[in-house]
Amino acid sequence: MTEQAKNRIIKSFIIPLTFPLIMWVVFLGEQFFNLNLDRMGILPRSISGIPGIITGPVIHANYAHIVSNTIPLLILGWTIFFFYPKVSYRVFIVIYILTDLLVWLFARQVYHIGASGIVYGFVSFLFFSGIFRRDNKSVALALLVTFLYGGLVWGVLPGQEGISWESHLFGAIVGLITAFIFRKVDPPKKYDWEDEPDDFNVDELEVSYDPEKNRFNY
Repeated sequence: MTEQAKNRIIKSFIIPLTFPLIMWVVFLGEQFFNLNLDRMGILPRSISGIPGIITGPVIHANYAHIVSNTIPLLILGWTIFFFYPKVSYRVFIVIYILTDLLVWLFARQVYHIGASGIVYGFVSFLFFSGIFRRDNKSVALALLVTFLYGGLVWGVLPGQEGISWESHLFGAIVGLITAFIFRKVDPPKKYDWEDEPDDFNVDELEVSYDPEKNRFNY
């Protein structure tokens, strides 16, 4: 593996590691000091709930909640930052802000916390990038994401107690939008040999028959 490839792999982990680390610092601080930070979540259509658009995704209810978001954030986040480096930061910011803004505008008026909306946004972005781009890399990633996280589709349905299905739904919608907007950025690498004309052309091949030697000459 080249030094450039190693640097790219390491660089692709910066945000996917930093964001979950912030989540864990906040969560452990909440546990250690016996705090309740739920009111830092998103409270829809409330002035006091506007800061939650930024702070809501880093607040989690319990260990199961934060672990369930940490693992896919690491995997999906690294995938986006590695394979789509030119749009990765914009994708992260758009999914983060726009998902939470839609939750604030349209969701039930209860506190919404957790990063699952971002997870759904990442899944949706990778899946629909495969559909919109139709290159081998994107299609392969879409199939892999479908295999690993296809079951998340049920999380966008209402009626699940204690779950912000609105965050899931809006995250998936925003992921689709970002996949469409950035569909022409980070095109698959095209190798020089793909543009080179073929040296062998059947139409230009001259064939003659030599009866004395009973053979064809090409």
